[in-house]
Amino acid sequence: MMWVKPCPDFSPERPLFLCVLANTETAKIPGISAAGKSPELTDFTPAADAELVETGNAISINEPAMTPSGVPTPAVLTRASMLLTGIPSLFINSGLRVRPRIPTIDLDCQPGGDMRKGHAVADAYDIYRKSQALGEKLGKLSDLVIIGESVPGGTTTAMGVLRALGYEGKVSSSFPKNPLSIKNEVVEEAMNRSNISFGSLRDRPLDAVECLGDPMMAAVAGLVDGIGQKIVLAGGTQMVSVLGVIKHLGLERDVSIATTCFVDEDKSANFREMTHILGYQAYAADPGFGRSRRKGLAMYENGDVKEGVGAGGAMFAAAMMGFSQKEFREKTEEVCDNIFGDGIQKTAD
Repeated sequence: MMWVKPCPDFSPERPLFLCVLANTETAKIPGISAAGKSPELTDFTPAADAELVETGNAISINEPAMTPSGVPTPAVLTRASMLLTGIPSLFINSGLRVRPRIPTIDLDCQPGGDMRKGHAVADAYDIYRKSQALGEKLGKLSDLVIIGESVPGGTTTAMGVLRALGYEGKVSSSFPKNPLSIKNEVVEEAMNRSNISFGSLRDRPLDAVECLGDPMMAAVAGLVDGIGQKIVLAGGTQMVSVLGVIKHLGLERDVSIATTCFVDEDKSANFREMTHILGYQAYAADPGFGRSRRKGLAMYENGDVKEGVGAGGAMFAAAMMGFSQKEFREKTEEVCDNIFGDGIQKTAD
């Protein structure tokens, strides 16, 4: 069974996985994000995600590595892929309040603000330049770079940037029921405050990031500019907004996007429509969690979490390197067993 559609036809010799980490004050708006047990704890989410992928444990926080509803962070999917494939992973700090307790590449920039209160990313151009320079170096190390992200609240900033560029991008959510009304209110308030109308920044995409986006967007766009090799953006509607920035910067690079089937099939979003409009190849991976012995993983099928920490691109990488859906699912269950224990969150026999 082909579990990534369309079938990956890449044969890289030196693949590399990057994950760009950032925080924003936008994520702390109540009801915006489920990427943390509470809005305040979203400050810890990217650091904990990076630690879990790298070490198998979330070191920076004592809270369980899961959503309020009990669904494991998508970092467990990414860790499973890294263990299966042996692909090296690097984590990039593009503006964190809590730094992970693992080695990271630090861009020396500030966390994002609250998009309703003025500049969302005060140093967007500086982040872009630093990331471009970094990308030029990393591009010499690999012939395929997969770039994921961990940015709580990032679908809201994605909605804002897409609208500023002139797209009706319907974004996904880490909640089963997408809080679109809250996101719309936040984006409208932010656009009004910054005197931005629909499509008014289509020729100034980094200004759109500065006013409405998050630091990850500027960092990933800069990396794409500098790397110069084949790139797969690993993510859902947050990475669609990066595709919009790349397109409107006029960057002609070999870029595609890979996400999970949970984003691809999300009727509250329009992932596939947007990638088609923007003109990029899109891939979607199905881990078959409906057959998982762990209840928390099976809950992904209900729309919980959906994507994050490069999970879709990590699954793409596993399929590209010949691993089956069953092998990936069992490795993910093994990762969860090691974190949560063998007897926790199993489905009934």
